Amino acid sequence: MAWFNKPKKPLRAQDRRDVPSDVFRKCPGCGAIVYREKLTQNLSVCPECGFHFRFEASDYLRLLMDEGSFSEEYAGLASADPLGFVDSKPYTARVQVAEQRAGRPEAMVVGSGKLDGIPVSLAVMDFSFIGGSMGSVVGEKLARIIDRSLRESIPLVVVSASGGARMQEGILSLMQMAKTATLLARLHEAGLPHISILTNPTAGGVTASYAMLGDVNLAEPDAFIGFAGPRVIEETIRQELPDGFQRSEFLLEHGMLDCVVPRSELKATVALLLRHMWAGWKPQG
Repeated sequence: MAWFNKPKKPLRAQDRRDVPSDVFRKCPGCGAIVYREKLTQNLSVCPECGFHFRFEASDYLRLLMDEGSFSEEYAGLASADPLGFVDSKPYTARVQVAEQRAGRPEAMVVGSGKLDGIPVSLAVMDFSFIGGSMGSVVGEKLARIIDRSLRESIPLVVVSASGGARMQEGILSLMQMAKTATLLARLHEAGLPHISILTNPTAGGVTASYAMLGDVNLAEPDAFIGFAGPRVIEETIRQELPDGFQRSEFLLEHGMLDCVVPRSELKATVALLLRHMWAGWKPQG
């Protein structure tokens, strides 16, 4: 019976089964190890604690738009380098790398389609493109899609995910705040709804302009939303900030948001709001 006691040889590295590194993801919220495929099926929301992982712009398009209804516009607009900006590398090089990473030439996708049968203009920011920063092209794309809403008398939905204004474009980037705010005022005067959806993170000049100018401002759970970062604020006011400061739930409690909506309920919530707000909506069929 000696074979029962046969010593086991330690596994060598080459004997171990190769497991791809991206099969599982660790949840930053609860530490659970989540099967990536299960996470994808759950809209990139942790099934254990509800933590919302970052969603790509293309994912929001699929989530909000009726299948086959979305038509992208102004896709060819791309950043120039008006200031000849160079930090650790030229701005043109940063844009080139960002375009390869994101698969698009800028940090915003705009177009039109139907959301639960309701015609809308839609703008979605792409955080993977230089942190979703707002440069001249982002402002121009948003301005054009707002103008489309005005021409066609349809509502506007904007999904924000941004670190703020794009420093490589200087004052030209900051000008987009005033430009988009002015057009949103015209949209409001025309009685056309603007639903703003703030995701993690929404910061800087984007928060200080169109992201907080919705007729209704929605946010995903536990999203960072603010102008300056908490460390900068603490150093400026020399006070310790309260727990949860600049998170969705804190802002809702203090009247800066209208509702915190889980990702799985976003489309239904926006559709319900539009049906209540938009006098021009007519049932399909």
